[in-house]
Amino acid sequence: MVATPVQLRTTGCLSFCGASQRPRAGRRFAAVRASAEAMATEKLGIRVERNPPESRLSELGVRQWPKWGCEKSKFPWTYSAKETCYLLQGKVKVYPEGHGEEFVEIAAGDLVVFPKGMSCTWDVAEAVDKHYNFE
Repeated sequence: MVATPVQLRTTGCLSFCGASQRPRAGRRFAAVRASAEAMATEKLGIRVERNPPESRLSELGVRQWPKWGCEKSKFPWTYSAKETCYLLQGKVKVYPEGHGEEFVEIAAGDLVVFPKGMSCTWDVAEAVDKHYNFE
């Protein structure tokens, strides 16, 4: 499991003495807000970060990566290297080999990581335009 960074901040009082009383002065609690990285999920070996902030995309240099696109189609693909991509447009169901009819749906605004060696089928429902980077 990967540790997820969090940001802690103190906010207003939350300690109540009773329903009819006001909050006690000076009491504070810590609110936890996960970073954008925590919004990522992994399913069937594919990591998807939905709508990452522009700062995250800039940090990775996404806008300088090459672009690739395709029309509505269905095709097999095997990743010879780890690929990170950012979908500018489109909608795809990715069916990793060995998982039957299970799939991961990705769409415009998603930052996606496919592991090296993964074989899958791409079922492109809406034309794709994406930035990509192989490692």
